[in-house]
Amino acid sequence: MRWTDIKDSIRDFWKEFRKVKSGLIGLVLLGLFLFVLFFEPILLPFSETNTRWKDITYWEDNPASAAPEWINLFTSKKRAVSQELEESRLDEKNAGTVRIIEETFVYDYRYDVAPSDLIFKASGSGNVTVIMSIERPDGRKIDLMRKPMEIQEGKELRIAIDKTSKNDVLNFLKKLNALNGVTTQTLKTTDIIFSKIENSVPFTPDPLKGEYRILVSMILQKESDRIDSTSMKVAGRVQGILGTDNSKRDIWSGVLAGVKWALLIGLLTAVISVSIGVIYGVMSAYLGGWKDSLMQRIFEIFISVPLLPVLIVMSAVFKPSIWVIILIMSIFYWVGPVKTVRSMGLQIKEETYIEASRALGASNARIIFKHMVPLLIPYAFASMALYVPGAIVVEATISLLGLGDATIVTWGQILQSALSGGAVLSGMWWWVVPPGLAIALMGMTFAFVGFAMDKILNPKLKTR
Repeated sequence: MRWTDIKDSIRDFWKEFRKVKSGLIGLVLLGLFLFVLFFEPILLPFSETNTRWKDITYWEDNPASAAPEWINLFTSKKRAVSQELEESRLDEKNAGTVRIIEETFVYDYRYDVAPSDLIFKASGSGNVTVIMSIERPDGRKIDLMRKPMEIQEGKELRIAIDKTSKNDVLNFLKKLNALNGVTTQTLKTTDIIFSKIENSVPFTPDPLKGEYRILVSMILQKESDRIDSTSMKVAGRVQGILGTDNSKRDIWSGVLAGVKWALLIGLLTAVISVSIGVIYGVMSAYLGGWKDSLMQRIFEIFISVPLLPVLIVMSAVFKPSIWVIILIMSIFYWVGPVKTVRSMGLQIKEETYIEASRALGASNARIIFKHMVPLLIPYAFASMALYVPGAIVVEATISLLGLGDATIVTWGQILQSALSGGAVLSGMWWWVVPPGLAIALMGMTFAFVGFAMDKILNPKLKTR
């Protein structure tokens, strides 16, 4: 076939495809997924999501179970947003061999619900005494901690206020006689720091808005001790586009990272299984006789085996791997197009040019792969598009049961974590809806494209 003929065929197909609105919607969604796939490194808020999804230490600076930031637009009480405090003033004082590094971080608090934590980090090496305090808008100063600590080379010193400073903050309330009958076990340290406090009045977590100044002093006693860099992060009650789970992982990053695996699972399974099914069906139709009967009995055996129980058993027996799952799905999915392809092959087998090829001495393999299979390629493409959603759903089901590949980030893995973490009972819809919606959209994308292709390539489905 000449190149001009191929271009004409593609042009004619596109003219027909444009008339099917669902197919165009599918193409738009497919383009969106491909855009995410190619620009994933830029779109990911956390660059090491793919390699450190299970590493809890990578996510420890995030708030746990935080809702999406945009939820503040629909609630009367605005919750604190996670942010990095960049504005700081650095002073260094020397007294002989003793050096004192002082930093001031400014936090403009304008919310109704306090952040969940304040996290200070420093890199360097040696021993350091860290002194932290916070100056409130009402003029009061709360001492948060004073503690000698060691910074190891290549590792960061991390101080989370909520865990290290609660006793100091409670003592501050006691001095003001503000703990009369107040239960403080459920209160976070930040709830107290960012609330109004009055002498001899029982504490209530009413927000005190304004500018807070977080003071950090680091005392270095040896010349070899050093501080290379510092940072202060506010872990809010809301974060990012899709919030976080109970392990502090960013859901948006997980959903984006799962796109490539959904495409790989769906497309690779569809290509392998449909290719095998088309070739098998054509061979069965062309060979005929006892060979056709034997191949049909083998087909019936495979089609009668339920796929999901087999996948569950194989994943439980062997180490769960995405490649094993794809292989097993391909082994059982190939039976889908066999009957249809066989019926088409029986018609093509009777064509004049097939008889002519046989009379000229062409081998069976040449006739099957040179003259018969190419005629079924359009049908194969339509079938592949329709097989993708099923493969994605099966992988999600396996992962939801806890038998998926734990080394990668898939939408099924996120749903499994949500199920085991009690997301539904806790009302954490942002942990469940996004991956479920992503699976639905991916399935709808290829279903729309597949139905459109099938409608164009199969005249029986065309409507006037």
